[in-house]
Amino acid sequence: MSSSFLPCFDSSLPATTESLSQALEVQSTNPAEAISILHQIIQNSSATSEALRVKEQAISVLSDVLSQEKKAEELRSLLTELRPFFSFIPKAKTAKIVRGIIDAVAKIPGTSELQISLCREMVEWTRAEKRTFLRQRVEARLAALLTDGKEYTEALAILTTLVREVRRLDDKLLLVDIHLLESKLHFSLRNLPKAKAALTAARTAANAVYVPPAQQLTIDLQSGILHAEEKDYKTAFSYFFEAFEASSALDDPRAIFSLKYMLLCKIMINQADDVAGLISSKAGLKCTGVDLDAMKAVAEAYSKRSLKDFEEALNSYRQQLNEDPIVHRHLSSLYDTLLEQNLCRLIEPFSRVEISHISELIGLPVDTVETKLSQMILDKKFAGTLDQGAGCLIIFDDPKLDDIFPATLDTISNISKVVDSLYQRSANIMA
Repeated sequence: MSSSFLPCFDSSLPATTESLSQALEVQSTNPAEAISILHQIIQNSSATSEALRVKEQAISVLSDVLSQEKKAEELRSLLTELRPFFSFIPKAKTAKIVRGIIDAVAKIPGTSELQISLCREMVEWTRAEKRTFLRQRVEARLAALLTDGKEYTEALAILTTLVREVRRLDDKLLLVDIHLLESKLHFSLRNLPKAKAALTAARTAANAVYVPPAQQLTIDLQSGILHAEEKDYKTAFSYFFEAFEASSALDDPRAIFSLKYMLLCKIMINQADDVAGLISSKAGLKCTGVDLDAMKAVAEAYSKRSLKDFEEALNSYRQQLNEDPIVHRHLSSLYDTLLEQNLCRLIEPFSRVEISHISELIGLPVDTVETKLSQMILDKKFAGTLDQGAGCLIIFDDPKLDDIFPATLDTISNISKVVDSLYQRSANIMA
């Protein structure tokens, strides 16, 4: 058994509730002493049912203390050193302890690489020990970490194998988790059809069993994200609302994201005025913070149709807006729409105008304005052309369609049908 961080104690404490109480008493005042006592309890050689129960509690407390003290490497070593102990307890309890320690490591910031390494080690150990139930759950966790780390190829390979295995075992709850991970992964790869298919599979599996509220919350959140991606913001809003209510009831930290995406949907469907009301509601007040301030600033800028305010909001709340891939994706589209509306309003009085003048009016670089104008002309947002030699934009009057041409084409088409019909009749008579 490795002892990379454990001191060699002269004597171990008995695995009793008294010893555990001793550790709990000093947990907050002297964490180092608490860690030392807990290690001694775990190292006690007693294997009675009472001793094993106390050791399990000691492991749980030790995980929490090490997590609070941000000792990730010690948690990793603890998991390795507990392997002999796992042979004395049921496999279900082993799975609970392993997942608990991995969760404890996850609470420490900046440990993504360590978590991936830890999961890989546990997958190898569970394979060697033939612990299929635990291996599948650790592999699902590994796939989630790889997805977060943008290692999509390996994550997809793990999930594909897992789906086949778990379907054979008919473990519906794990299947729901795996399909949700698959949906998130395909969404990250911008493969919307496969993301929707995986979400549908997750819903189908969830309908067959009782799904815990936290898992249903994840399903609703993912549903909202996919509907928003399809520009169906009203349906997305309803899913985000369901997720927000569930997360508020569970005190889940995802409540803030659910509300943030609800506000995003309101802005995208041109109801930015409703944002302030949602934020000041009873449920919204529980989530006050920088994220909601960011969405409020965007809503105010959009209500004023002000590009300057919009850019200021993006710069002031860069972390909340630009670093959230879902919000950033939709706000980029919103910024383009706002820019087009402003440009159309500015060029409306002119038939010929210098691009530099438009640039001054809108407060953006000439290159940015020129690129956007050329894109709008190609997209037929207005009729015009760019005279790059003179640095001017020439706007044409909207061509008026003459109704006589479509009417003439319809007449010719009808005459053609009549002639074809007469020919067919004469052919029948001659026959």
